[in-house]
Amino acid sequence: MIARILCVDDEQNVLDAYRRGLRKQFQIETALGGEQALGMLDAQKPYAVIVSDMRMPGMDGAQFLAAARKRAPETVRMMLTGNSDQQTAINAVNEGNIFRFLSKPCPPEALAKSLTAGIEQYRLVTAEKELLGKTLRGSIKVLNDVLSLTNPTAFGHASRNRRIVGQLCRELNVEKAWEVEIAAMLSQIGCVTIPPETLEKVYHRKPLTPEESEMFEAHPEAGRSLVANIPRLKGTADIIAHQNRRFDGSGTASNPVTGKDIPLGARILKVAMDYNTLKWTGLTELDAGIELRERTGWYDPEILKALEAVTGLEEALEIREVRLKDLTTSMTLADDVMTEDGTMLVGKGQEVTSSMCQRLKNFGRKRRIREPVRVFVRTDACSPAAAQV
Repeated sequence: MIARILCVDDEQNVLDAYRRGLRKQFQIETALGGEQALGMLDAQKPYAVIVSDMRMPGMDGAQFLAAARKRAPETVRMMLTGNSDQQTAINAVNEGNIFRFLSKPCPPEALAKSLTAGIEQYRLVTAEKELLGKTLRGSIKVLNDVLSLTNPTAFGHASRNRRIVGQLCRELNVEKAWEVEIAAMLSQIGCVTIPPETLEKVYHRKPLTPEESEMFEAHPEAGRSLVANIPRLKGTADIIAHQNRRFDGSGTASNPVTGKDIPLGARILKVAMDYNTLKWTGLTELDAGIELRERTGWYDPEILKALEAVTGLEEALEIREVRLKDLTTSMTLADDVMTEDGTMLVGKGQEVTSSMCQRLKNFGRKRRIREPVRVFVRTDACSPAAAQV
């Protein structure tokens, strides 16, 4: 794909000169002033390089490039000006994070050389961003797959947490909600070190031995250590580390942070986890909500209020019994999927996915799976045929 370059100036003859001198080497587009250029940035795909004059009426080059940086942070920005004042250069660099600062008149060869360097810089930045995104997604998937294979009980708990956490983040208009949702997905990754029978006792609120309590209390820090090694997930790792913190600091031997000092994502995750655990043990939504409110000092009151607002979303669900071949992506498991000999394959509360159906289909070729399966189906969901897996 040919890299696009945007030249900005308040003089049309200067822009025409850019077109004539550079069109054989580059794909040049022009804008008469900063306001028009910002409109082009909003309406079109990002440019590889922006070259702007400094002295323009209304919005000068430094102001324009600073605004352009917010709209297209990966785009490489350059400044052309006949003003050699040092402060002008400093302001331009500080406000717009300028890649190159060129003096007018700039020889065509020098400008072409700078544009070529700018395009290479743009390609480097976007390639690194794409690589980082793929690395991030791949790392999260690997950790999720490890948890689902080694401890389906913990994986099912994390899946249920993610759904309610997403609803709470939307209700609270949380900035960087993606960090909180990933924390919910990976909240139980530290449980890979805990025997499944111990987790069953935890999630069913059965008494633990001192050794079991010590193991379970250590899993958030174990999870933080694993996730902290993934690029861009430091905030997520901090949320995981604080997921069991009570709002008033009670409940553990050591609580270095309390109240609003606990990361917001951790406060959200704490409410979601405890709510889902209560529901998983058989309590109704109303009873689970009542018990949370009775736990004085455990939760951020604002998040409890948000929970009450979002739990009405689940009233649009009805329970049905379906055959495995009839599962669709509009469904959520209401019961565990079990083999005839009592082995759990998928924990209740997980959303049905295409990969889940394929795994169950492959497994069913070797061992019999109990059918029908009870699922939640949204009454306002699309038709089964449209969502069939």
